[in-house]
Amino acid sequence: MEASCPEGFPFMRFLSRGDRERVHEAVCHILDRIGMRVFHEEAVALLRKAGCRVEDGTRVHIPEAVLRAAMETVPRSIAVCDREGRSAMDLGGTRSYFGPGSDLLFTLDGATMERRRCRIEDVARAARVCDALPNIDFVMSFAHPTDVTPHHAYLRSFRAMVENSAKPVVTTAEDRADLHEMWAMAAEARGGEDALRRRPYILHYAEPTSPLKHPFSSVDKLLLCADKGIPLVYSPAPIAGSTAPMTIAGHVAQGVAECFCGLVIHQLRAPGAPFLMGMGPAVLDMATAQCSYNAPEYYLSYVSLVEMSHHYDIPNWGYAGTSDSQVPDGQAAVEAGVLTFISMMIGSNLNHDVGYLDFGRTGSLEMIVILDELIDQARRLKRGVPVDEEALALEAIAQVSEQGNFLEHPHTLRHFASTQWRPRLLNRQGFHAWEQKGGESLLDRAVQRVKRILETHEPDAVPPALALALEEKTSRFRAGEPV
Repeated sequence: MEASCPEGFPFMRFLSRGDRERVHEAVCHILDRIGMRVFHEEAVALLRKAGCRVEDGTRVHIPEAVLRAAMETVPRSIAVCDREGRSAMDLGGTRSYFGPGSDLLFTLDGATMERRRCRIEDVARAARVCDALPNIDFVMSFAHPTDVTPHHAYLRSFRAMVENSAKPVVTTAEDRADLHEMWAMAAEARGGEDALRRRPYILHYAEPTSPLKHPFSSVDKLLLCADKGIPLVYSPAPIAGSTAPMTIAGHVAQGVAECFCGLVIHQLRAPGAPFLMGMGPAVLDMATAQCSYNAPEYYLSYVSLVEMSHHYDIPNWGYAGTSDSQVPDGQAAVEAGVLTFISMMIGSNLNHDVGYLDFGRTGSLEMIVILDELIDQARRLKRGVPVDEEALALEAIAQVSEQGNFLEHPHTLRHFASTQWRPRLLNRQGFHAWEQKGGESLLDRAVQRVKRILETHEPDAVPPALALALEEKTSRFRAGEPV
């Protein structure tokens, strides 16, 4: 069943219905005729029992009937709450939400332009900034701490996010053990496993390996998510020209097929468990050997993936606010703004990587606050144009035709606040007013806002029982003691 688009909703589309059906046929061909390598015996057993053909112990051929059965049970929407149990996101349809990405190696200070390796404090700082911003809907780690023992990094990062933001958390994890402890902490926050399952607070991101391989750890985490009802993002990252075909249609077909192998395993394990389809549509620049986040071909593959998610009516994992630029400059603002606008206007659901620079290696808190404003602007556009008796303003037009202006008319006073979008960072002053106030750039204003947030914003306090659980589990994890 295809997700419908509300009448009057600003929308863009590149694939016709016939195009989408041909992509689907290619996906079915890849799954059934070519097959996938699945390196997890339990998952292979599930697939074999469902009627899939297995060769050499790991190559699995998934018939279209098995895929169709999984599509019938996967939820069409996923309601997500925050740490306190308040409704935060309703993933599905054409509803769009935004947040940062995860696991960046470097952070960039917008005031000094110093680029350095990430530390655990950077995870906490990013979570606190995201918590304060009204258009950032969820948090991810944003940084991979290099000052923490590697096997503890994911769990320590999760703790830092929980302590510094009440917003929903999208997790990454080294393995099933990591993820299980995150789930246990989230259950503590939500008042138990049943409450967490009914109103999920965390989501998990896992990915297979392109082309057409599903590692043990990825599938192991997928099975845990199915068992515990943790909403799962299963998103391959095939690189066009390297680990996927150069052509956009082939790139998308392979990515959807890889994702849907995970979907089938997930729904066989727990029919109705929450799942988001996705694909990281990286493009290998043949001139520089860099994987671009912002090439036009990336946009085309990404939009096509989202269109396929609407075709299947399955919630999707998306992208926003990224740039290939090394610093928060004009290129960064243009690229990040374009991708954010695209995500909003195509109705992509859970959009991450806000604040990414340098091909996904460096993060900028200043870019996050700039993007918070651009997301807000795009949301104003997505609200569209109301057309009713009050909005058409015929009575006001008739009255003002005699008076000469609308400035003091009651109709203007009733509507200016709700009609006009007001920026916080973007400059609307004339040149002389801007110059007299210091001639600050957009980046200058973003630096100041980050500074104010970190100095003054206090997220909702972590309840004492949760604080104790966070301390105990992170201190005992992988220390030879059961947790």
